Amino acid sequence: MSRPPAFLVSESETAEARQERRQVTGRSSGESFADLLRAMVPGAACELVQTVEAGPAGEPSRDLAGYDAVFLAGSPLHVYEESPAVRRQLSFMQAVFASATPCFGSCAGLQIAVAAAGGRVRQNKRGHEVGIGRRILRTAAGQDHPLLSERPDVFDALSLHSDEVEALPPGSTLLATNRVTTVQAAEIRHDGGVFWGVQYHPELPLEEIADALRRQGEEIVDQKLARSEADVEGYAAAIEDLGRDPGRHDLAWRLGLDEQVTDARSRRSEISMFVRHLVEPTRSQRGRA
Repeated sequence: MSRPPAFLVSESETAEARQERRQVTGRSSGESFADLLRAMVPGAACELVQTVEAGPAGEPSRDLAGYDAVFLAGSPLHVYEESPAVRRQLSFMQAVFASATPCFGSCAGLQIAVAAAGGRVRQNKRGHEVGIGRRILRTAAGQDHPLLSERPDVFDALSLHSDEVEALPPGSTLLATNRVTTVQAAEIRHDGGVFWGVQYHPELPLEEIADALRRQGEEIVDQKLARSEADVEGYAAAIEDLGRDPGRHDLAWRLGLDEQVTDARSRRSEISMFVRHLVEPTRSQRGRA
């Protein structure tokens, strides 16, 4: 008899960052991810581990090969900065690769996997990509890859980052790109493991992107993406209202969005495809399905 899927969600936010986010949205990034996985894969057991921390909180409850998938949540972490938290994250990801357990990551999760496999990450020289990542283009490889099989050739996605992948590591395939961020989606094969990741946020609801925009209002104005924090608030409010009522075609029109962002199933398609095309076959190979 097969057992329910066992997922491990790695939180790369520090304790301070997790608490700050909870005060605004009610959940840390990892908690948001785990809640979504439970909804998408009924019966799945989701364990959270704070891999930026030393001690028991940073240790999974079982060997990494005992999980069916590992998910890396986003965070404000800059992987090119030398710190104990970054070193712990990279060490954890290297262990995930060696375990051969399928792994998916968004935003900082992609950057952690890149750096752990020998690639490079830097501050985005084209500026911040916040709110919506526009005109993301599937590459030739991306058109044939299952991760993006439910996306059109060009699409928008929820996005919130100031860093970018400068160079993918050996064994990588670029799957999607746009004008602001060269690496929007990629597959990384390293040390026996497979990672699929994206720079945008398929795991987040629009309301949490709106909360993040409000938290970063001053920075967004400094980047000249808005004239004032009041403008940021107006934009965030429109995104939040659309999240609460996806049928608001007037808001979708005003924001220039289609179902790739407004429809939850379309927005989360990368996670669904990861589970279907990488996690489930690996479970079968391991005798768990």
